[in-house]
Parts: sequence; C-alpha cells; structure tokens
Amino acid sequence: MSQVVHIDLPELYPLQYRSIFAPERYSWIEASTKAGKTLGCLVWILAKALKAPYVGANYWWVAPVSKQSSMAFDRLRSYLPREIFTANLTEKSITLNGVGKIWFKSADKADSLYGEDVYAAVIDEASRVKETSFHAIRSTLTATQGPIRIIGNVKGRSNWFYKGSRSARDRENHAHFKLTAVDAVEAGVFPQEELDDARQTLPDHVFRELYLAEAADDGGNPFGLKAIDACLIPEMPETDPIAWGWDLAKSVDWTVGIGIDKEGRVCRFHRWQQVPWPETKDKIIRVTDAPALVDSTGAGDPVTEDLQRRSQWIEGFVFSPKSKQQLMEGLAVGIHGQKVRFPDGEIREELDVFEYEYRRNGVRYSAPSGLHDDCVCALALAYRHYDQRRLTTTTTEHVGSLPSRLTGISRSW
Repeated sequence: MSQVVHIDLPELYPLQYRSIFAPERYSWIEASTKAGKTLGCLVWILAKALKAPYVGANYWWVAPVSKQSSMAFDRLRSYLPREIFTANLTEKSITLNGVGKIWFKSADKADSLYGEDVYAAVIDEASRVKETSFHAIRSTLTATQGPIRIIGNVKGRSNWFYKGSRSARDRENHAHFKLTAVDAVEAGVFPQEELDDARQTLPDHVFRELYLAEAADDGGNPFGLKAIDACLIPEMPETDPIAWGWDLAKSVDWTVGIGIDKEGRVCRFHRWQQVPWPETKDKIIRVTDAPALVDSTGAGDPVTEDLQRRSQWIEGFVFSPKSKQQLMEGLAVGIHGQKVRFPDGEIREELDVFEYEYRRNGVRYSAPSGLHDDCVCALALAYRHYDQRRLTTTTTEHVGSLPSRLTGISRSW
C-alpha cells in the first residue's frame, strides 16, 4: 500500500502562479525584490521533480554563486517532510524518494555546467549570471526538451537576461512576465509601509529598478550616464575651491583630492598612488586651502587626526555601508541636478563604471571588481562639504534679510 505524504507549501498569489507555472517551455520573469520569485520557483522545481520520468532524473537550480544556491537549497529542505527526501550537503542535492533529484549549483564556471541531461531548470538572479553559463544550462535541456524558468531582478538593459526577456514576447514557446513589489503588496504578502519607506529613502532610479522591476539605462549605475555627460565641463577652471574631499589610499588604491569652487565646479584635482604616509600628509596640507572632508576609515583615522593637528581645514568622515550609501545618494542628486560639474578624464571614467547592488542590509555602492572608486569617493566627499556650506550660507543670508522683529524671534527659538 503506497504512502500518501502531504507537503505544506506557501500558497502562491495568482500572478506569481501564472508567471511561474506558465505552459510555455521558457518563462522569462523580471521580478523586483520581495515579489516572491524565489519561493514560487522552488515550488515549481519541486512539482516538476515529483513527476520525474524515472528515479534520479536531474533537476537543476542554478544561482550566480555557491552561497546563493545554498540559500535556496536550505530553504527547500525546510519545507519538506524529512521522510520523503535525502539531502547531500556536500553536493547540495535533494533526492526525493522514488522520483527526481534536485541539484543546487553555482553558475560561476560555465564549463562545469555542461554534460548532464536535465529535465527542468531554474536560473536564479539571471541578470547576474554570465551568458556563457546560460548557454551551458540550455544545452543540458536539449535531449529532454525540459522547461526552464529564468528569473531575476532587472539590472540595466545591456545584459542577456534583459534582451532575452524583450525577445520572448515575439518567440514561440517563450513567455515574459513581470512581478513587482506592488503586486506582492496587493496580494498581501509584502507590507505597504515597507514599500513606502523604500520609495522615500532610495533614489528614484534605484527604487524603480529594485521594487518596480524597471531597468535603468545604464546597468545599475546610480548616477546615470546621460546625467554624467551633462555635468562635463571643457576644462578645469582657474578658480579657488570652497570645499575639498580627500579619499586616502588603501593598499593598491589611489589617494585622490578634489576641490570644488563656489559654482560647484571641480577646480582642483590631485591623484597619486600609495607613498609613505608622511609624504601623503605633507602633500594634503600643502594644497588644501579650504574646508575638507577626509576619509578617516581604518588606517585613515590616525592620518586624519594628524592632519587636524596641522590644519584648521580638516574634518574626518568614516565610511560604513550606511554612510557610503548616503554619501553616494547625495552625489547622485547633485549630478542629476547638474549642481556639480567636472572635466573629462579619470573622474568621469570612474563615475561611468560605478554601480550599486541590492543587499539585505541596504544598497552597496562600489566600483566593479578590479577597478577603483577613489575619484568617486573624493568627489562625493567634496560635494557633501560644498552642499552643506551652500545650504548654510543660503540659510544665513535668508535669516539676515528678515525684518529685525522676526529675526529676533527666530533667534529666541
């Protein structure tokens, strides 16, 4: 007598189910964060494996890196009754009793994905998976004619996932869907207040990409390539700075100093690779002739303290994930409003490749692996100091222009 086992899985909301369980062989699903794409696809791959054509038939879940595939592996194990499967922690696989075997793999090495016959597959976070890995996964489905779900957050318009999602609309046996945080709110699986908070605290283009699945034009660049171009000036003016930003070298990085004049233009630019700290401090003291924000993170803390003893202009700034996010979002506002301008060259080159990545504890801003963001950090520090001085000056001028009676009242507050 066969045993009947009940599996209690979270219920999918209608749009979530319709997009993931679509009848088409290929379903391209552009989804925002918190829209339920991972949960829905775990239910889908399980349903497929439970109907395997023979014992041990292969089903794949492929994520950009091993850590992400491990998260999905652990999550599915937590849903299943222990008596219906065997888990192999080393190879990260779940073998369902008498039916299919679900593997959780990393896409970081495409060559390791060739060879096996696979009966169904999920590519998770597809916008971060290399196209060569997609080709490898697709080849494993050839003999079986197996279905595939290609899911992920949108991240610009130049990657294969974005382009494939667009072409899916006109290809037979392909479907394209979009799941957003708004859909999740309407389905009652995501709180409206959390969506409202994200809308208020994130830059508009970041919010739209992460929560509304609306791709930016430039691959996750928080400033926007067109906005960067609009801020270019033909040459550096021969004016005096009113604010400086200094990013100090760490290991193989560069020390960069940027001065901004009263019009918001970069009028000073110094950049050199690591030299002995005494020489670096002497150079900074020699050229800094206006209030300056200096990176005082880690090794920069004692350097900044020494600079403060030698100069009245120096103020420290400690980089943390939160403070860097706020700093870069402030610079993004300045660039989009053309409140800060700069000449072509190293500054523009670093701004062009700078990117953001959504993480659980916020948005991570940095240069791509192997590249530098010293110019971006120095510019952001200089602009922050410039913007604060500009606001202070504007407020002082405004208060000074009030009638004496009102001015006296405002001072008594």
